[in-house]
Amino acid sequence: MTAPTAPASGRQEANPWLVLATLCLGFFMILLDTTIVNIAIPDMSTSLDASLDQILWIVNAYVLVYAVLLITAGRLGDLFGPKRLFVLGLVVFTVASAACGLASTPEQLILFRVVQGVGGALLTPQTLSTITVLFPPDKRGVAFGVWGSVAGIATVAGPTLGGYLVTDFGWEWIFFVNVPVGILTVVLALIVMPDLRLNRRHRLDWTGTALATVGLFLLVYGLIEGEPHDWGRVWGPITITEVIGAGVLVLAVFLVHQYVTRAGEPLVPFTIFKDRNFAVMSWISAAISFGMLGLFLPLVIYLQSVLGLTALQAGLAIAPASLMSMVIAPFAGRLADRAIGRWVLTIGLTLWCAGMATVVALAEVGTGQWGLLPGLLIAGAGLGFVFAPLQTIAMRNVPPRQAGAASGLINTTRQLGAVIGSAAVGALLQAQLTVKLTAAARANSADLPPEVRQPFVDAVAGATGDSLHIGTGQSGAALPAGVPEQYRQALTEIATRTFHEGFTSAMKATLLLPLAVLAIAAVSCLLVRNRPATAEPPTDPHPAEAPAQA
Repeated sequence: MTAPTAPASGRQEANPWLVLATLCLGFFMILLDTTIVNIAIPDMSTSLDASLDQILWIVNAYVLVYAVLLITAGRLGDLFGPKRLFVLGLVVFTVASAACGLASTPEQLILFRVVQGVGGALLTPQTLSTITVLFPPDKRGVAFGVWGSVAGIATVAGPTLGGYLVTDFGWEWIFFVNVPVGILTVVLALIVMPDLRLNRRHRLDWTGTALATVGLFLLVYGLIEGEPHDWGRVWGPITITEVIGAGVLVLAVFLVHQYVTRAGEPLVPFTIFKDRNFAVMSWISAAISFGMLGLFLPLVIYLQSVLGLTALQAGLAIAPASLMSMVIAPFAGRLADRAIGRWVLTIGLTLWCAGMATVVALAEVGTGQWGLLPGLLIAGAGLGFVFAPLQTIAMRNVPPRQAGAASGLINTTRQLGAVIGSAAVGALLQAQLTVKLTAAARANSADLPPEVRQPFVDAVAGATGDSLHIGTGQSGAALPAGVPEQYRQALTEIATRTFHEGFTSAMKATLLLPLAVLAIAAVSCLLVRNRPATAEPPTDPHPAEAPAQA
C-alpha cells in the first residue's frame, strides 16, 4: 500500500513522515496542556481566588468534554476527511488557549477549558486514522512508535516547562505557549497533509451521537464529581449513584440502537469488535490509562507533600521514566512490525508493573529525590515497549474507511480508563488516609503530654476528609483548638510527621489497585492473535473538490 495522494490538487505524493511530524506536533500540544496545568494549580487558585471545587473543574472540564466527544469526532473525520477535522481542532484549541490565558475569573477559565476540550477531541482521532491510512502495515509500527514517544516528551516537558513559566512569567503563560505552536501546526497541516476522504457516501448517525454523548457525559460527570460530593446528592435529591446509573442506562440504550441500526450507518460499527485484537487492545488501552492516572495522582502528592520537592523538582524526578520511554518507543515500533507485537506488549506491561512495584517498595518518608530512580527507569522502559505495539495491534486489521471511528473508540476507552482510574484511586486513597493517618496519630501521640493526646488524635481524624483535596499544599494536620503555647511547636512537628507517615502508608496500600489492573492487562495480551499484518485494499482517497455528504 502506497501513501495516498490528493489528486485534485496536482501535487506530488504526500510525504508520510512529514505528515507524521505535523500530526505529532498537534498531538504534543494537546498532551502538553494536560500535564502543564497541574503544576500551575496553586498559582491559579491564588490569582483567581478560586475555590477547591472550581479548581477541580478547571482541571476536569477539559477531560470531561474531551472524553465524551472523541467517538463523534472520529466518525466526523471519516465523513468529512481527517485533514479538515485536524485543522478545525487546532484552530479551536489554539483560540481557546489564548482565551484561557486572558481569563479573569474561575468561571471564565472553566468555560474556555471546555472549549479546549472540544478542540482536543476534534484533533486527536485524526492523528491515528491518518497514520493508519498513510503508512503501509510494515512501516506502521515505527510510525506509531514515534507517535507514542510524543507522550513521553510531553510528560517531560509539561512539569519542567510549566514550573519555569509559572515561576518567571505567571500561570497565564501555560496557555499562551500553545498559541505559537498551534499557529505553526495549522500552517504545516494546510501545506503537507493530503485531503483524504474515506467515507464520503455515508451519513452521520445523529441519534447515536446524541445517546453516546449524553451517556458518556453522565458517566464521566458522576465519576469526576463523586468524591467532591462524597458520593451523595449532587442535583437536589439526585445522587451521584443515580447519575452514574443513568449514564450506564443511556449507554445501554445506545448499544441497542447501534445493534438495531447495524445494517445502516451506526456510529459504532460492530464489525470492528469482531477483530479480537482491536477488542482486546481497547480493554488494555483503558487499563493502561487507569494505571497511569491511578499511579500518578498519589505519587505526585507524595513527592511534593512528603518529600518536600517543588513542582519543578517533582517533574524532574519523574522525567527519567519518560525519557527512557521516549528512547525505547521507536525501537519497540520496529519490533511490533515484525509480528511479535504480542510479546513486546506483554514484556512492556510486565516491566511497567515491576518498575512501579519497585517504586512502591522504595517509597518511604525519608526517601531522597532520586531514591525512586531504579523503579522509575524500569517502569519507563516498560512504557516504551507499550505504546507502539498497542496502536499497531489495535489498528492492524481495521479497514481504512473505519479508521476514524476505530481511532475515536480506542481513544475514548483510554480517556474513560483515565477517569475511572482517577476516581477509583482517589476514593481508595481517601479511605486509606482515614485509617492510616488516624493510626499514625495514635502512635505518635505517645510523645505528647497526656492532656493533649486525644485532642490531637481527634484533630487528625477530622482533617482526613480534606487531605486529598489539599494535595500539594498539605504539610500536616490542623492543630486542635485551645492548645497551650508551650505545646505548639512539638505538636506541629508531630503533626507533620504523622501526615508523612500516614500518607506514605496510605499511598502504598492504594497503589496496589492500579498495579493489579496493569497485571491483568499484561495477562490479557495472551489473547492477541499474533499474526503478520496483511495487505490492505486501496483506500480510494478522493480529491478536495468532491463534497462529502452528511
